[in-house]
Amino acid sequence: MTSAAPHRSRREQLPSGASGRLPWVLVVPAVLGLAFLVLPLAGLLVRAPWPTMLERLAEPQVLQALRLSLVTATIATAVCLLLGVPLAWLLARVSFPGRRLVRALVTVPLVLPPVVGGVALLLVLGRRGLIGQWLEATFGVTLPFTTAGVVVAEAFVAMPFLVISVEGALRAADQRFEEAAATLGATRWIVFRRVTLPLIAPGVVAGAVLCWARALGEFGATITFAGNFPGTTQTMPLAVYLALETEPEAAIVLSLVLLAVSVIILSSLRDRWVNSP
Repeated sequence: MTSAAPHRSRREQLPSGASGRLPWVLVVPAVLGLAFLVLPLAGLLVRAPWPTMLERLAEPQVLQALRLSLVTATIATAVCLLLGVPLAWLLARVSFPGRRLVRALVTVPLVLPPVVGGVALLLVLGRRGLIGQWLEATFGVTLPFTTAGVVVAEAFVAMPFLVISVEGALRAADQRFEEAAATLGATRWIVFRRVTLPLIAPGVVAGAVLCWARALGEFGATITFAGNFPGTTQTMPLAVYLALETEPEAAIVLSLVLLAVSVIILSSLRDRWVNSP
């Protein structure tokens, strides 16, 4: 009798529906899926020209492309925060006709081929575009094939990641705190700034991180709308593409730099939005 008690207690500790044996029917495809994601990255590490790595990293064009990528991705993320957080609040908190259609339109860049997005930006913001020709005639501003055009292209493809994350955080936030602040006389702006934003801060940070990473790796819309001009619009993904045609080892080095920057940023910020209460 006494020997059976510990056995029963161990079985009772198992989660509902779990057994003591591994479900190989799930483990095998899971391992294959992991290998499918990890092996290409391992291939970069194996084939990297490590003896000449530092020399290649010190090349002016590499530093130039990296600097441009970091700057444009950061500015694009700031633009997305400025425009995307209010848009997410509108979708989460305000009922209006056509809200589902608006939400669908916001998520279109997630599934739209980036090259198509670049063509669309040219048709609207190009020199002969619907808005671009007015910008040039009125303010003398042209966006295509400029650094500003890179920011626009990156923000276009990255903003949905921020909006979806922030909208989800807004829907999950407890509105009783906002209602309590309103009953105490706080204006809507004060409630939003001092109550709503702190409540959804993990979601905002998560969306900003995803947005920044997507902007950093953007290629199709950038090369279509902004071109590939060194020092002006040639970001790291574009430099990788150009180097792959002429110097594969340089492309590997550039790819490793882009991978390392992405991993460092995501890893340093991960605990702030994954483990936050």
